[in-house]
This record gives sequence, structure tokens and C-alpha cells, in this order.
Amino acid sequence: MIRSWRVSLACLPLPPFSLTPNRSFLMCDLVARTGRHQQRYEAGCRLVAGCIPFRYRSVGEECTDEQTIEVLMISSASGPGLLFPKGGWENDETVEEAAIREAIEEAGVKGELKDHIGHYDFRSKTHQDEFCPEGLCKAAMFALLVEEELESWPEQSIRERSWLTIPDAVESCRHPWMREALVDGFLKWHSKKMGHE
Repeated sequence: MIRSWRVSLACLPLPPFSLTPNRSFLMCDLVARTGRHQQRYEAGCRLVAGCIPFRYRSVGEECTDEQTIEVLMISSASGPGLLFPKGGWENDETVEEAAIREAIEEAGVKGELKDHIGHYDFRSKTHQDEFCPEGLCKAAMFALLVEEELESWPEQSIRERSWLTIPDAVESCRHPWMREALVDGFLKWHSKKMGHE
């Protein structure tokens, strides 16, 4: 008898009756959380967590100390333009855990969550509900240093990943609040961390 397992509240190893018992493989890499029953709300706003995934790339063909920073953006499931991974912060996780989960689910990346870079308010046309009838959202955004790009991830069938330079990312942002998070949040944070302020 084959059983169907859908685990969205925790990352659990495959059950012992699995056809691949020797693989150390996590269900959380394959199943995205859905629904609104565990969403956090505050003062009529849906609370959201997200991140700006980044990496350093060497400049030029020779090995040098000079590096450029790139950010990872994903295609929108509902229209043109690029986004940073973000989604609902649920009541069984910390805001940091929610940001990490969204990076895995939407962008298929894992890494080191660095600092909180700011809170950003926006209005969502697609996430209006009884707790948030006007679609107001408040996003806590973080910087995520990418250490691994997964070959498969929960939303890979509806999203494409793109590594962009900062100027290209600024031009490609679908939403003004994400552009603000990149310029006023991430870039200022990065400059401060690198000692340029």
C-alpha cells in the first residue's frame, strides 16, 4: 500500500516505508505551505517575511580580490517583473524561520540569514481576506547570503531564478516597496557592513 504524505509544518525525513530509505531527503524541500489559516496579522495588516538573496562574484577572468555583488530575483507567478522571495509569516515560526522558508519554497536557495534590513508596508490585491480586507501587508525583510542553489524546489514549476547586478535588479523590481527594500535597506546595510559608511 502506498501512502501519500504531505508535511508542511515541519521538515521530516521520509517515512520508513519509502522507496528510498537510504536517502537523507527532506519533505520540506518538496512541499510549499499553502492557505491562510496560520497567517499572522497585526492591526489589520498581514505580516510577511522575505529576503534579498545575494552572492559575490569575481570580476574578470583572473583571480583577483575584486568582487561584485549580485542579488537573486524570481519571476512573478501572476505577471511581469521580478520579485524577491517573500510570503506569509505563520504563527508556528519566527520571522527569521519564515524568511528562510520562503527563500527555499519560492527561490530554491539556502544560505546564511544575515541581518534584518527593514520593514516595508504595501497593499496586496491578491491577499485580501476577512482579517485584512484592504490587503494591507507589512514585510520584514532580511539579507540572505546564498550558499546553495537547489536543483528542485517547491515552486520551480511557476518561478524562474535570475542573478542580477544591483542596477539591473533596481530596474527589474515589479513593486516599488521591493525597490525601496533593495536600495534603502539592503544597499545601506551592505555598505555599512563593508565599512563604506
